[in-house]
Amino acid sequence: MKIVESKEVYRCRVFGITEDVAADGTGFEIRRSIVRHPGAAVMLAVDDADRILLIRQYRLALDSYIWELPAGTIDPGETPAKTARRELVEETGYRAKHWKKIGTFYPSPGCMDERMSIFLATGLTAGKAHPMGDEQIETKWFTRAEVTKMIQQKKIQDAKTLIAWLYFNYL
Repeated sequence: MKIVESKEVYRCRVFGITEDVAADGTGFEIRRSIVRHPGAAVMLAVDDADRILLIRQYRLALDSYIWELPAGTIDPGETPAKTARRELVEETGYRAKHWKKIGTFYPSPGCMDERMSIFLATGLTAGKAHPMGDEQIETKWFTRAEVTKMIQQKKIQDAKTLIAWLYFNYL
């Protein structure tokens, strides 16, 4: 398969949308609208007591507040690791002395090209958060047992948090 046509039909500050056509040379074609996203970093911050830092914020697409791991979009010129460091401070105020990439995944490859990189952040130091103007973020520490229970009770349904939890605990 090869992309033979791609036309951008929408652009905003976070992503773009293209109308694409792929063909295999035999007459078979696939036509899709694709969300083009620069990628994101997910931060799994774990303190010395083995607690996990979650954030709670309003998600407009869901019209609901949810508990999730902090994460952020990669800015132009940034690596996922640089984004992780920046976003952890912005959203939570914490800085980490130790960083380890523990996985990557594509949240919805049927309609978007976003790639999310998961980073374990340890050796934490508290500080002042600097959320974006459209973010109101609550932070709270949870034990592993509490996070597991929240997942079992479907209080955490965010894909990046669930996938990071699997990487952290099982891979």
